[in-house]
Amino acid sequence: MKQYPCTQEPIKIYGLQHRLLPHRFWRLPEEILAIASEGVAKRAKSPVGGRIRFRTDSSKITINMKLKNNNVDWAIPLSGSAGADVYIGMKMNIRYAGLIAPKSYEVETATLTFEKNKEVEDITIHLPRNVELEDVQIELEDDARLEAPTPYTFEIPMVFYGSSITEGGCATRPANAYTALLSRWLDADYINLGFSGSAKGEPELAAYIAGLEMSVFIMDYDHNAPTVDHLERTHEPFFKEIRKAQPELPILFLTKPDFDLKPEEAAQRRAIIQRTYGNAKAAGDEFVHFIDGERFFGETNRESCTIEGCHPNDLGFMRMAEVIYPDLGDMLRYPKKI
Repeated sequence: MKQYPCTQEPIKIYGLQHRLLPHRFWRLPEEILAIASEGVAKRAKSPVGGRIRFRTDSSKITINMKLKNNNVDWAIPLSGSAGADVYIGMKMNIRYAGLIAPKSYEVETATLTFEKNKEVEDITIHLPRNVELEDVQIELEDDARLEAPTPYTFEIPMVFYGSSITEGGCATRPANAYTALLSRWLDADYINLGFSGSAKGEPELAAYIAGLEMSVFIMDYDHNAPTVDHLERTHEPFFKEIRKAQPELPILFLTKPDFDLKPEEAAQRRAIIQRTYGNAKAAGDEFVHFIDGERFFGETNRESCTIEGCHPNDLGFMRMAEVIYPDLGDMLRYPKKI
């Protein structure tokens, strides 16, 4: 078997800061971490939303993952907090290859070996949510081909900004988060800027995001606004910062999915976000879209969609993705006026 560092060409890494590799698998650049809140700076060092992708005809593949830390999360199993998911193929032919996860919280290494046919196929590794990543090494058969991955249908990334729910809490494994599901279903690259408890509509993050090249911006930080008043003060200014920089960027507003936990407050928050959307439409903005989070968990068995009434489980994330998918697909395919 021949071993390749995950940062070696033609292997590609998506969703992370390329200029910090191979030593730091972070989601934000150092200059933004220096001015961001302590919570954002800490959470941005996790590689959630990052993917390692390549093509190979190797019939046997081993992936070795090394973490910098591995801590207990009260609501997420080890598979979701420190595990990485592996998929074979693309688009309609994608299939699950397995989970790379430590055996316990005292362990910071993990290995997965799997087999596939001898055809040249894409391999995608969805990186962990909670931990900092040290390294990933890929072992292929000695005579195997190693090629760059098939480009995504939508190569310019979608950018998600939001809360722990945006970040993927509390999926049982990282590829079950609504962001990752949408990426696979749409065959679209994405960047996950969800920061648990810390995304609060900060001007510094708005200015940074406004400068990114993106196909769609999904604004989903409702949950992290500490009060209704805070959301009202920050939501429309955050949007306007993005819109000023990118006048024709499709922007999707979401509201919190756990509407039933505190329905009166959730309705107040929804009204604020609807107002941002309505004001933009009234000003002639044709590139804004809105989805009411109360729809996400469906009509039946809504109580089965979360861990504790707030954070979605795998069922909750699946239902969220199913509601968002049609609108987001339209936004990607028809992003600008014709």
